[in-house]
Amino acid sequence: MANRDNIYAAPIEDLDNFTFDENVAEVFPDMIQRSVPNYRYIISAIGMLAERYASEGSNIYDLGCSLGAITLSIRQQLKVSNCRIIAVDNSPAMVERCRLLISAYHDDIKVYVIENDIRNIDIKNASVVVLNFTLQFLNPDDRQSLLEGIYSGLKMGAILILSEKYNFSDKITHQLLNDLHFDFKRANGYSDLEIRQKHSALENVMKLDTIDYHIQRLNRIGFSSVSVWFQCFNFGSIFAIK
Repeated sequence: MANRDNIYAAPIEDLDNFTFDENVAEVFPDMIQRSVPNYRYIISAIGMLAERYASEGSNIYDLGCSLGAITLSIRQQLKVSNCRIIAVDNSPAMVERCRLLISAYHDDIKVYVIENDIRNIDIKNASVVVLNFTLQFLNPDDRQSLLEGIYSGLKMGAILILSEKYNFSDKITHQLLNDLHFDFKRANGYSDLEIRQKHSALENVMKLDTIDYHIQRLNRIGFSSVSVWFQCFNFGSIFAIK
């Protein structure tokens, strides 16, 4: 059973920016499940999408893999056997736990868990690339070049799956969906203090784009088919096909 997330349960006088450190890694499964609406469904559905697009002899990338939930979902659902999955994260605590989790499940499909900044990864011969709530933590100035590199490394007909928390240009929409998300977190046992402190900790490290901006950027890069395939409140996921 996952450790309970109580990182922000007590008042913190000097609140640091949110980081994926040892404390977060220890409670991450509980944190993400109680914070992101329909997270389990997103994980499962990404595995289904990957199964459709994975091609023989190709690479599959899980960029910002955290504890490897996406990697495991993809590996469990793949029908082709000679793909390899490359899972990347820059958090040592996440990578250590991810390697242990992946090694606990035997499978013929090879998985390489790499500790590195995803901006340093050269995408090659890719049939599937996943950025599951990862891009939002990058400096906004670095996002275009990362996505361009992904596009270049994707095979024709391959897929990028991009899950994000969204900003909304319409103030009423933004406030309503933000409030509904906070209600979701309260229903999952988070106090107002926890919600407020985590929101403050994330403010400087998670810069959100609108859905329209995501789609327009992907179209400009050259993807032929771009669409939202999932949305709940201010969270969602887009597919982009080369």
